[in-house]
Amino acid sequence: MTRRLLPSQAVGFANEYNSAAMPEALKQHVEACYQRAEQHFQRRFARPEISIKLRGQKAGVAHLTENKLRFNWVLYQANQHDFLAQTVAHEVAHMIAHQLYGLRIQPHGPEWQSIMREVFKRPATRCHHYAITRTPRTHYLYQCGCAEPMPFTGQRHQRVRRGAGYLCRRCKQKLIFSGETRQQ
Repeated sequence: MTRRLLPSQAVGFANEYNSAAMPEALKQHVEACYQRAEQHFQRRFARPEISIKLRGQKAGVAHLTENKLRFNWVLYQANQHDFLAQTVAHEVAHMIAHQLYGLRIQPHGPEWQSIMREVFKRPATRCHHYAITRTPRTHYLYQCGCAEPMPFTGQRHQRVRRGAGYLCRRCKQKLIFSGETRQQ
């Protein structure tokens, strides 16, 4: 039985995935890209660890020094055909360029562009154009001597909870959590 997910559930579902449960089409396409590069350059390339735990606006990220590829499960689900054709090739091209030329090249420089065009026969585009739905962010409102509350991100609010302190830039008083939040 196939379980259909709502977009709001997909992010949590992606975090439950491990490499054994990764979509087979994604693994196969990464492997096909590596085989094409090996045939083109007449040499072997180390295979990366693959993860589908990337969240946010990025479709994929190549961690060059860790030899790891991370892909966005939600964007993969919504754009499977283009994701496999373009995004996977884009990230694998970063890995191949790194293994061929090292860290001193530009991320989307001529070496990477050449791999995209000549090896993968894909346009060397930097960014995807997938539709992204932004989830509202919670801001935590902090007060000082000024009339206007200061919104803190969740990350900064957690730092305060762990003992960090912040001063208002205008009145120089300590910012204190008001107990209120606002969605933005």
